[in-house]
Amino acid sequence: MLPVLKYHKLTILWALFILFICAVNLGHVGRSSFFFTGFDKVTHCGLFFVLVIFSCNGTIRQQKLKILPYKSAIVLTAAAIVYGGLIELLQRTIFTWRSGEWGDFLSDAIGAGMAAFSILIIQRALGHEKN
Repeated sequence: MLPVLKYHKLTILWALFILFICAVNLGHVGRSSFFFTGFDKVTHCGLFFVLVIFSCNGTIRQQKLKILPYKSAIVLTAAAIVYGGLIELLQRTIFTWRSGEWGDFLSDAIGAGMAAFSILIIQRALGHEKN
């Protein structure tokens, strides 16, 4: 098994789930009264938050790190943001029943950034706890 696949299975599965959920035609479901205004943006933020959490976890385990370096966090966050941008382009050009929106892209970037920030803060806090 490729070393990347060994530690990044969840990341790859989640990325495929994001692609699927962003490509599917929701029809009337997306306009249901069950969803509040901005639900789509919160969903995008959450999806990319989890994507970066999974990718950081896979990187930490793959490289046997105690603390994820800032550079790795920035690279993983940037990769997730680029992935979000590609999905928005796909929605605009190929998945024409969906709409590629700047707001969705911004929500993707915010979710990715929140995840990286959370991981960096938590791991540094755990590294400084007193025994």
